[in-house]
Order: sequence, then structure tokens, then C-alpha cells
Amino acid sequence: MPSRLIVVKVGTSGITTSEGELDEKEMQGLACQIAQVMRQGDKVVLVTSGAVAAGIAELGIVPKARDVVFQQAAAAAGQGVLMAKYRKFFALYGLRVAQVLLTAEDLSNRKSYVHTCDVLALLLKIGVVPIINENDVTSVEELRRVSGYRVNFSDNDILSVLVAGAIGADLVVILSDVDGLYTSDPSESGAELIRVVEDVSDVLKWSLRGKSKRGRGGIQSKVRAAEIAVNCGIPVVISNSRRDNVLVDILASEWGAVGTFFRPKRGMSAVKRWLAYGAAVKGSIQVNNGAKEAILHGSSLLAVGVIRVHGVFDVNDVVSLEDEDEREFARGTPSFNSSQLNQIKGLQIAEVLEKLGADRAKEVIEHKNIHVLDEERKGFD
Repeated sequence: MPSRLIVVKVGTSGITTSEGELDEKEMQGLACQIAQVMRQGDKVVLVTSGAVAAGIAELGIVPKARDVVFQQAAAAAGQGVLMAKYRKFFALYGLRVAQVLLTAEDLSNRKSYVHTCDVLALLLKIGVVPIINENDVTSVEELRRVSGYRVNFSDNDILSVLVAGAIGADLVVILSDVDGLYTSDPSESGAELIRVVEDVSDVLKWSLRGKSKRGRGGIQSKVRAAEIAVNCGIPVVISNSRRDNVLVDILASEWGAVGTFFRPKRGMSAVKRWLAYGAAVKGSIQVNNGAKEAILHGSSLLAVGVIRVHGVFDVNDVVSLEDEDEREFARGTPSFNSSQLNQIKGLQIAEVLEKLGADRAKEVIEHKNIHVLDEERKGFD
């Protein structure tokens, strides 16, 4: 069997006790399973939660659930504790680990995104297990309130699939405190485990309930993460982290035999994956109906089709493309910054070159740098 690249995400509930302290038995068990998988030839990237819980236990302070600064301080104290445990347990099986802390901006900036991929590739090549977590100390909520700026992840479920898309993983395994996706809240009688999800868009229409007691994510976050992954062509399995040999069994079994399997769709290129999911949106460009139709049929965006510019962005930042009804239908990286675009919106190519110089790009956004979001128009992308 050829080597597979697997992203494994484990939630806070999977590596902590009911008292909120790190569960060393579960952590060692996870390390043992990853070592076994790697001995079989597969490569593994681990995305882990638990830093905040570890920090609260380390500091011995009563947690303040809504205090962002407290949570960040706890994460700062807990990251070292968490990594020390992982280092100890992986060493028992002859494996080295490396900590990788990421923020939304790290994956939003194209250069940082590519550099992160290069670092992960090197670590995997030399047999090191990358252990990734969101950098809670510097990931600030204020970014989410800047006009026109939308960040790309808010929990480790989403982070795990964004990493998977960045490195071209073959599978994402999300280990949770439930056995998978159920037909209703698993605490209710009559709830049945769903073995295979053929179309995740159907599931997103459900009223999904359920949240981890100690983590930020719930089943909604996991299904949203699965949607991102399958749209990138990467299958996902959600299963119970405390099931014996869960990871080994998932990789050795038929899909759907352990947990819930989300079937992937047609994949997309690395650049398109980044445009669709990895990058933060720095602003938006509203276009007329003619420009929208041309884009959906494979054309670039020209200045004559631009109606309005929202936000402040630079060349090659990611922007949202909106139609006349202000509905987002695509994303792309412009050849002009927002100030320049405001000067040339509505102009013909000759007028653009006259105003900004003959050496400037003719297209506002080249089609190769546009990702169409509208599901019904996917065939044109």
C-alpha cells in the first residue's frame, strides 16, 4: 500500500480527564497509535487542542470562560506543558516531535502559507511528527470585527482541514467525544450513527446540536470542517478518540466501519484551495451582472465591470467578488490595490492604461486567480 499523509485532530475532551487535567493515559495511547501507523509507512500530522485546559490546571486558577485574556494566558502556560507530555510519550516509541503554532494570518498570507507548507514537508521528510495548535496567545478576536476582513478559522477542527488542504493530505481524522455523526442528538433515544455521508451539504441543512464540555468546537464545527475538506477532495472520518485503537482501526478498515465517513468531491488545485478556504478576505469588489456572467464562463475581471470597492486591500490580497445584489459568488487576488481600483472602476482597458500607466495589468483579476464559490456554477471554474 502506498504511503498516505494523514491529518489527525484530537479535541480537548480526548486528552483531558473529567477534572480538566491532561489525561496521560490517553495521550500515550494516541502516541502509540500514531507510531504504529507510521511504522506501516504512513505520515501523520497531529492537530491538538488542550493547551488552555493544561494551562488552567498548571496555574491552579478557577477558569473564566468569557475572559479572552485569561484564556490566552492559560494557553501560554499550557503550551509548554502540553508539548512536554507529547514529547515524552512519542519518545517512548522512538519518535521526535515539533511544535507548530499557527494563527489565522499565517494561513491568510500567501508567502506565510507556502512557507508553512515547506516547513511541514521537511519535518515529515525527516520523520518528525508535526504537532499543530492554534496560537491562542496572539490570535485576537478583534480581527473578526474589522470591516471587510474575515478570518479563516476559529477552532482546531477548521484548522485541521485547512492544514490538510495546504499539504495535500489523503485523509483527515477528527477524534472527538462522540462516535460520529448521529441522526439526532446522541443523548436522545432513537439517535442512530450515520456511517457514510455522501453529500455534506445535506447535513448542513440539519439543526445540529452538541458541544464539547471543555473544547470550543461542537458537531457543527466538525461538519463544517468536513465540508471544507471534502470540497478540497479530501475524505474525513469523525470518530471517538477513546475507542480502543481507533486510529489504527480507521486506517485498516473499510470507510464507514469506524465512525462517520464523509465522501470527498472532486479536488481542486492548491491555489484554488487557498483562495477558497485558507485565505482571509481583506475586502470585496462588487461587479455588474455582465462581469459576473463572464467570470462564471471563464473570463477575467476587467475594470469596466467593477461597480464598487469595499475595504482596504493590497495587490494579491484575497478579496470577495459580489454581484449586484451583494451576494458573494467568487474570490480572487487582484492586480490593483483598493485605492487604485477606486480610480479605475468602470473604465475601459485603454482608459486604465492611460490613467495608471501602460505597464499595468489589463485585468483587475486574472481568471487563474479566481475561485468560483457558487456550487451551481462549479463546472465553469
